[in-house]
Amino acid sequence: MRAANASWDPPDYLGGKIRERGGFGKRWFCRPCLAMLNTGMAVPLSLLETFVAVACAGRMRGAADAMSLTPGAISQRVRELEELAGHRLFDRTPAGVTLSAAGQSLFAALDEPFRRIEDARRELERPSARRIRVSTMASFASNWLVPRLSRFSKRHPEIDIELETDSRLVDLRREPVDMAIRHGLGTYAGLVAVPLVAPELIVVASPSLLLGRAPIRTPADCLAFPLLHDMERADWRLWFEAHGVQVPAHLEGLSFSEDHLTVKAAVAGHGLALVRDTYADDDLRVGRLVKAISVRWPTRFAYYAVSTAQALQRPAVMRFREWLVEEAASTPDNS
Repeated sequence: MRAANASWDPPDYLGGKIRERGGFGKRWFCRPCLAMLNTGMAVPLSLLETFVAVACAGRMRGAADAMSLTPGAISQRVRELEELAGHRLFDRTPAGVTLSAAGQSLFAALDEPFRRIEDARRELERPSARRIRVSTMASFASNWLVPRLSRFSKRHPEIDIELETDSRLVDLRREPVDMAIRHGLGTYAGLVAVPLVAPELIVVASPSLLLGRAPIRTPADCLAFPLLHDMERADWRLWFEAHGVQVPAHLEGLSFSEDHLTVKAAVAGHGLALVRDTYADDDLRVGRLVKAISVRWPTRFAYYAVSTAQALQRPAVMRFREWLVEEAASTPDNS
């Protein structure tokens, strides 16, 4: 378990009243924050659990999703804990939150205990050897995975698949999920990822949006136009990254939960859309949309089967992953 901004230098504050604890490497602690834990002050465990969840997620909403609470409830718990600690524990940023120096010291004190609690909880909730819990996006589940699952069931009738569809990025180290199928570039620190399929997306736009403007010749030229996003606002950012284009921290533009809505918005001239060609075929055929740019598809921008090394020690999980790779290899055009 690591905080979203876990790399930091020992703070020099509060008159230098810090100390180092031996035995587990270097960990630095703020005495006032630790005093909150060491005195008879009644600190509800729920507040500490919330603090750890926010520190790991780096966003109030991410912690809210993980704990099945509202972002408002998460913010209230953080405020209560900060009042008890007498220090601000998080610094608010446009992208979320980062740990303050006081928050870093508190997280260092709570990290190991909560890791052990989570390990114990996962042990109690451990699924049977024949059950696999898989998390993926609804679009991938309905268009690719679910139509093929019957073949896995015929091959391995002894293994049950529990499929969760959620746009939220699950924490495979903390949550009782054995595998996640994620769309990205395959860089998942501390996890084991294997590529599955790389469906090609195309950049489309209404002819009226392009009229009278500089032509789009390179991926970077797309930044001069409004962009239409998926709900996670991830596809454009990953596409730019795969093409070596640096982008600002926040990409503006409308976002949609369904591809067909994104296409409708593109037809209306609201911006460039990055979508599967099958969703845009009809509009391309009659001229309501045109391809804004033709570039070679970055094959590492794909769907990946992601697991912890520990989960892959279970034979059922390994068999399911092997089957996924086999199915992906036999998919026409890898789409």
